This record gives sequence, structure tokens and C-alpha cells, in this order.
Amino acid sequence: MAHLFEPFKMRDVSFRNRIAVSPMCQYSSTNGFANDWHLVHLASRAVGGAGLVLTEAAAVEPRGRITPQDLGIWSDAHIEGLAKTVALIHNFGAVAGIQLAHAGRKASTAKPSKGGKVLDESQDGWRSLISSSAIAFSKESPIPEALSLEGIQQIIQAFVEAAKRSLQAGFKVIEIHAAHGYLLHQFLSPLVNHRQDDYGGSLENRTRLLREIVEGVRKVWPETYPLLVRISATDWVDKGWDIEQSIDLSDKLKSLGVDMIDSSSGGIIPGINVPIKPGYQTQFAERIRREANIYTGAVGLITSPEQADQLIRTEATDIVLLGRELLRNPYWPHLAAKQLGHEKLWPVQYDRAWL
Repeated sequence: MAHLFEPFKMRDVSFRNRIAVSPMCQYSSTNGFANDWHLVHLASRAVGGAGLVLTEAAAVEPRGRITPQDLGIWSDAHIEGLAKTVALIHNFGAVAGIQLAHAGRKASTAKPSKGGKVLDESQDGWRSLISSSAIAFSKESPIPEALSLEGIQQIIQAFVEAAKRSLQAGFKVIEIHAAHGYLLHQFLSPLVNHRQDDYGGSLENRTRLLREIVEGVRKVWPETYPLLVRISATDWVDKGWDIEQSIDLSDKLKSLGVDMIDSSSGGIIPGINVPIKPGYQTQFAERIRREANIYTGAVGLITSPEQADQLIRTEATDIVLLGRELLRNPYWPHLAAKQLGHEKLWPVQYDRAWL
């Protein structure tokens, strides 16, 4: 029976345990560049004992950033700073992964500490927002431009070029962000996608952009390295995207070379009442794992070692992704290992912590 600290392997990449650092925006970049904050933040989680360390969403083009302070990978100039962070993560025993993303109609906002409001050009924002359809995210948001077929091909190519740069930077895992109401989710959800062409209407059409991005990325991403996709398994709204469509999509993505589905939820429209409680999203990872027969990652208020370990032992998921808990305590994996009775993970420099 697998447990939280049993090593895990996808393709030719081995992970020392089943704990992953969930992508979490740091709002600390200038023009998309990684800096000392990203190096210290991410390397600390590797020292802390996680098996997989994922970056925050890295925008594949400038207008794809959520905020002006987001990480980016739309330029070759971004590679050097990311490579330094990747090297440290690997030196400290974890595997470095990057999340490739585009915010679509949810772009150009202030960071949360500044209120998260829509920014205009005078505030370092931009108004050239894009989406599946010309539907604003909220009353305060500008109406985005519905992507043309030519524009769709440009987005696909942006993800492919970002994947090439990710490989040059040394990453061994890519996660494509198709969740939380961002651009690829905007194509998946019938609440937003009102297109009448080959990228709208049926489930086959609404999933087409994501599938084409996966096919493009898989062609340039080594066969020996895993490819993950994060989805919102449900919109939490009637007639929106739901778990049944997520299972169907996951089955399709598996056939295209995706190795794991990172199962989150929500984010497509504001004001939704989500039933938040400990482990509230883990049910989606379990259903996708069982019904699509693909590896899954579970997220959503996973905080205690016993809770995380139980998810692995009951085969509800293959890895757990922790966010806020690893912000509060970068060394959570070490403490979890001790609490669950496994061999200590502490670096020798921290041996006194066990006294």
C-alpha cells in the first residue's frame, strides 16, 4: 500500500515522496523575471522536504499575466533567472516544475494586497484582454476580444515556445494551467464559451484548444518528462463545466500524453458559493483517478499529515499539493515524516531540530 512518503515515479522522473508545492502567485516579478525572492521561496520548499516544487503561474505572453508582477516565460531572457532557481531545487532533492499559464479575460489586475481591481494603462495595466468569447468577467472588467482562429494558433505557439524555454531552464515537469477561470478554462466552460466555430459548442469543440496545446507541448517536451494539466473539475454552477466533463477530458488528455490531472475547482465567474471545508476538492481527484484511469493530484485545504497520508493510502489520489500550509510552514514535510513515524528528512544542518 502506498503512503505519503513512498517514492513516486512518472515516466523517467522520480519524486522522493507524494508531497508537492502547489503553484502560488508571489506577485514579486518585474517584467516577468524571476529574482532572489523566487529563488529563496521555492528553494526553501525543496529544503523543506517536498518531492515536487511547482512555480507560480508563468505567463506565456505579457498580456497573459494576472497582474503586472506575475512571473513570465514569454522571452528567452527569462530563462537565466529561472535556471538558477531550478538548479537549487534539484540540488536540495526535489524536482522542479513550472506552471504555464494565460489569464485571458482575468488579466491586468492589481495584486491582492492592492485590492485586486482591474488596472488601466496608467497603472501599468493593459486593455488588450482576450477570451473565448466577448464576455467580461465582472461588471468592473473590460469586455475581452474573442480570439480569432489566427489568434488561437498564436496562443498554441506561445505555449509551445514556453515549453521549449522551460526545458532550457532545466525543469523536469510542466503543468498547463487550464483552471480557475483563466484562458483555457474560458474555452472549456459553456458559461463563457459561446463560440459558433470549431472551438465552441460541443464538449469536443470546447476542449479543442487545450488538446491542441497539449499536443504541441508534448512534441517539444521530452518523452522522459511528465506533463501535468490543472483543471477546475467543476464550476460549482448548473449548466457549467462539471465533473463528468472533467472525466471525459482527462481520458482524452491521457491519450495525448498527459500523465497527471491536478484537480482543483471554481474561478470561472465571481460570486459563487463554494462549499469550502477541509479536503473539499479531493473527491474530484478520486473520481478522475478511478474513472479516467490517470494519475491525479489532490488539492484543497489539506493541512494535517494524517489527512494527506490517508488520501494516498486509500488511493484517492497519487500526490497531494499543498499551498497555504507550505506558506505557513516550509518544513511541513519534515514534521509530517516525524509525526507519521517515517525516517527523518531533515538536512544534516538542521539535525538539532530533532533533539
